Amino acid sequence: MIIHIVGGGPRELLPDLRLYDGGDVCWVGVDRGTAALLEAGFRPVRAFGDFDSLPAGDVAKLQQAFPNLDVWPAEKDKTDMEIALDWAVEQTARCIRLFGATGGRLDHLFGNVELLLKYAGRPIEIVDRQNVLTVHLPGTYTVVHDARYRYVSYIPISETVAELTLIGFKYPLTNCHISRGSTLCISNELIQSSGTFSFSEGILMMIRSSDSSCP
Repeated sequence: MIIHIVGGGPRELLPDLRLYDGGDVCWVGVDRGTAALLEAGFRPVRAFGDFDSLPAGDVAKLQQAFPNLDVWPAEKDKTDMEIALDWAVEQTARCIRLFGATGGRLDHLFGNVELLLKYAGRPIEIVDRQNVLTVHLPGTYTVVHDARYRYVSYIPISETVAELTLIGFKYPLTNCHISRGSTLCISNELIQSSGTFSFSEGILMMIRSSDSSCP
């Protein structure tokens, strides 16, 4: 099972969600992202949120169209996205993607990145029209060339990332230590059909990006 969660970020930053649909995909709405899903023709299996970003009339329409709407109070200790992601992780999905999680309010963006750190090592991605963001624990990983995302950047999240090695990239590295705040690994590119990155200590963020808006 794959779980795709759509949050309430700016609609113009959403990719074409039809490209991410399939028989093994379960769609989940978060706050006004639920309305975006319904308008796109998807019926979510669950929907979470306080829905305070929507007019009361729109919430009533959602409740009519989706009787199992999971409405939470506005005053709570978790964001709507965290509530949805906590639920998704419990379902033991083989992949979870967060859409509508970037743009707009920066506090929401950084909060959503923090959720990736909370579940570091799990197969969770943040996806928008120009970027795919993932967080990794020590190990060796394969990166497959994707023409939609020319640039591959690595950002240390922990104080230090040890022995970072990049193979198959325009700017390779061998057993390099990078510290938080470093921009050494911004805007690299694959020069082969696939490459690998590996490191022995720390937490590393990978961002695959395009200069132009992808579908």
